[in-house]
Amino acid sequence: MNELIERLIKEADLNANQAEKAITTIASFVKEKFPMLGGAVDQIFSAGSKED
Repeated sequence: MNELIERLIKEADLNANQAEKAITTIASFVKEKFPMLGGAVDQIFSAGSKED
C-alpha cells in the first residue's frame, strides 16, 4: 500500500493523509458494491501496509 500512497502523493499531488483517505474510500466503495471481493480487497490493501 505504501507504493500506492507514494504514487498518489506524486501523481495526484495529495499529501500522505489525503492519499490514505482516498485508498480507504476506494476500498470501502469496492467492498460495498462488490461484497464478494471483500476478502480480496482487504488482502490487496493490507499488502505492504505501514505495519509491514
